[in-house]
Amino acid sequence: MNALREGDRMGAAGAEPLSSIVRAEGLTKQVATPDHELTIVKSATFAVRPGEAVAILGASGSGKSTLLGLLAGLDVPTSGRVYIGDSSLFDLDEDGRARLRGQMVGFVFQSFQLLPALTALENVMLPLELAGGADAAARARKVLGEVGLAERLTHYPRQLSGGEQQRVAVARAFVTEPRLLFADEPTGNLDSTTGEHVIDLLFQMNRERGTTLVLVTHDPDLARRCDRRIHIAAGEITHED
Repeated sequence: MNALREGDRMGAAGAEPLSSIVRAEGLTKQVATPDHELTIVKSATFAVRPGEAVAILGASGSGKSTLLGLLAGLDVPTSGRVYIGDSSLFDLDEDGRARLRGQMVGFVFQSFQLLPALTALENVMLPLELAGGADAAARARKVLGEVGLAERLTHYPRQLSGGEQQRVAVARAFVTEPRLLFADEPTGNLDSTTGEHVIDLLFQMNRERGTTLVLVTHDPDLARRCDRRIHIAAGEITHED
C-alpha cells in the first residue's frame, strides 16, 4: 500500500512494465439533437502512466466530465477505444466493465453519492461486500481513521458536514485499494478551506499508495498540483503541459 504494487508495474504476463494504466484512442462522443448531431468529446487521444496525477482541465461545458465518464466506462463512446491496464474497455459487455471497475477503479464525485440509509462505516464497507472481500468492517474502520473520521463511524450522511461526507466518499474510493482513481470536481460542493483539505487527502493517498489519480477540474491552481495537465475546450484536447 505504500508504493506502487507489483501489479501496477507489470503487464498481464508479469514480464513487461505497463507503460500506461489508462489510454484513450480517438475517443469521440456524439449525441443527437432535434437540429443536428452534437459532438461532446472529439477524437481524444492520450495515456496516463501508473502512479501519475493528471488533471483534465477545462471550463464548464467543455466536455471534461463526459470524457471522464468515457474513461471509466460509465458512458459508451460513439467511436474510439479506452484501455484500462491490458483490457479494451468497450470490448467488454456492461457486466465485464463493472467487474473491471470493481477490481481496479475508485471514484470520487462532486455530489458525494453516499447512500443515506447507511452509516459512514456501512457506506465504506459496501464496495468490499459487493466484491466479496474479507474483513470489510475492519478495513473500512482503518481507512475512515486515515481520513480523520474514526469518531464518526456510526453517523449517517445527514449527520455529517459536506466535508465529512466527501471524506467518507474518499475513504470508500480507497478502501478497495484501487490502482486508478477518477475524481470529478471533488470539491465543487465544498467551501475553499474544506475543499483544500479533501484535495490534500487525495494527493496524500496518491503518494502513499501509488494510486493513479485522474482529476477533472476547472481550477487551474488545483490542476497545477498534478504531474500533468490535459486541457480540453469544446470537446477537443487543445494541449498538454
